[in-house]
Amino acid sequence: MRWCISIGAVLIAGALAGGDVAGLAAPGPKHHLADKDQAATVDVELILAVDVSYSMDMDELAIQREGYAQALVSKEFLQALKSLPNGKVAITYFEWAASSDQKIIIPWRVIDGPETADAVAGEILKTPIRRASRTSISGAIYFAMPLFDENPYHGLRRVIDISGDGPNNNGAPVLGARDEALSKGIVINGLPIMVKEPSYSTMDIDNLDWYYEDCVIGGPGSFVVSIKDREKFKEAIRTKLLLEVAGRTPARPVVPVAEKEPRVSCLIGEKIWQDRWGR
Repeated sequence: MRWCISIGAVLIAGALAGGDVAGLAAPGPKHHLADKDQAATVDVELILAVDVSYSMDMDELAIQREGYAQALVSKEFLQALKSLPNGKVAITYFEWAASSDQKIIIPWRVIDGPETADAVAGEILKTPIRRASRTSISGAIYFAMPLFDENPYHGLRRVIDISGDGPNNNGAPVLGARDEALSKGIVINGLPIMVKEPSYSTMDIDNLDWYYEDCVIGGPGSFVVSIKDREKFKEAIRTKLLLEVAGRTPARPVVPVAEKEPRVSCLIGEKIWQDRWGR
């Protein structure tokens, strides 16, 4: 079940500027913890899957990196961490473009306070920025799923956080990848980046947030935080991480989104590519 709420429906002090929020994180399946050592338990296993396709300019890529690094060391994030039952999360960070192009920047690391947060943030910032061709959200999801099996830490929730500025246009259709992840009890949240006017040359689309809501995200409490203002890029990233880690409840009741046909075709990226390149 997915949720749609406005920014005003969620109260996280100092953290909600800059994003349009659709949905809310909620606990997922816990059956995979039944026979695990409590010492290896974290509150969330969080995969940050970050788009580095050529449609992202160098400035956006730099701001995106800085946004994740600053969010992890922010006062709000560290306070949210303290409020969790175990007080720690496991995070891995990888960059993606085409269906065969994924690069792990941060392998699984536990963040349990300022020192570990600083270390992870520092590693994110020191890695050279790169760009690559094509956009395969499905490839990112398929790459992310087995990473949970490789994680030595076992979370109460398993979440894939996908950021990107365009629809899937390479690899398998996104719906099949999403549904496979959901069948494994994984929640997928989205961070659609919409700071530029849609352009044929970069294969952007109108209403990318609708595409993410209807075609990409899924699982209990899955949500979207859209970035529509370059100046609010970093604040939106922080908002999203706080929602995922803290699993806050909304300030007022929310209404579940009814199952319906996607408002944007889930194959729109593939169609644009076919129309443009004939393949």
